[in-house]
Amino acid sequence: MWGVIRQKMSTGSSSVLVLGQRIRPAACAFRNYSSPAKEINVREALNSALDEEMSADPTVFLMGEEVGEYQGAYKISKGLLDKYGPERVLDTPITEAGFTGIGVGAAYHGLKPVVEFMTFNFSMQAIDHIINSAAKSNYMSAGQLSVPIVFRGPNGAAAGVGAQHSQCYASWYASCPGLKVVAPYSSEDARGLLKAAIRDPDPVVVLENELLYGESFPVSAEVLDSSFCLPIGKAKIEREGKDVTITAFSKMVGYAIKAAEILAKEGISAEVINLRSIRPLDRATINASVRKTNRLVTVEEGFPQHGVGAEICTSVIEDSFGYLDAPVERIAGADVPMPYAANLERLAVPQIEDIVRAAKRACYRAESVASTA
Repeated sequence: MWGVIRQKMSTGSSSVLVLGQRIRPAACAFRNYSSPAKEINVREALNSALDEEMSADPTVFLMGEEVGEYQGAYKISKGLLDKYGPERVLDTPITEAGFTGIGVGAAYHGLKPVVEFMTFNFSMQAIDHIINSAAKSNYMSAGQLSVPIVFRGPNGAAAGVGAQHSQCYASWYASCPGLKVVAPYSSEDARGLLKAAIRDPDPVVVLENELLYGESFPVSAEVLDSSFCLPIGKAKIEREGKDVTITAFSKMVGYAIKAAEILAKEGISAEVINLRSIRPLDRATINASVRKTNRLVTVEEGFPQHGVGAEICTSVIEDSFGYLDAPVERIAGADVPMPYAANLERLAVPQIEDIVRAAKRACYRAESVASTA
């Protein structure tokens, strides 16, 4: 990595682009895939995406704690050090502020860093570099400075690790202009969104989920193609329905799909939207769905106040209020720091039954207190 920087500086080249000639990301086709070829887990999907992008572009490199010799705290970077060497897979000290600042500086000089946080809770140490140095630089330079950097790692609730390792930061980062924020659910999401993030000329936050790394999903041959990527800013309808719209992202998409299966047995047809992208938010897909179903339930692990669900509800009220046949429903994490005790932890995170109850309320199918007494 440092050799590339020295070469760029010694030859007088610069990553500062002329106004109006900013490089745009490679086009990402948006297609519906069918006929799954095989199953891979999310860990393998992320690893293969990193491998292919590093192979295709020598300016892409990975840095973070234990990404090299240990092959990643969650083995996302398995095999990459042996293949690309220590100049492109860099083990860093335990100092998020330090290595994130180095990554942003490298992006200023035309490289494409992928910065891994062992958990996004620790990205708070580096938030000045993420927001002030990376997110705002393109605007403050009148479009002359591009910052092609990816910040990625596990986000949201894990299992039994307490409040300082289990917070969802989707709404934090999605509130900042200049950042793009994506949150994959499936293996297809993980491959397509990480590839899109690496190819993008702007800083992108990729919010993964630790509990999804080992989950396997069917993928098609097209998804496994090295040219595959997904467009940032486009949601996916995971399950079509006509009675109620359920929006979710990351791990909660799986919960929403299971809730929809339960609701179907009771005669309620739920449409499940996998947001994929938190910023930009695919408001068009969400509103089109609500105009069809006339009801909305939002699901997220984050805190309810100022959450992603709150933004979605506001968007629907602004654009599709006249189509609503019931009040919008928000399902979110409890408004408390994550408890450590397993029984309290479960109460603090949305469950499938919470989504089912909310959808029933929206469809006026909830049982009354008197009938359950």
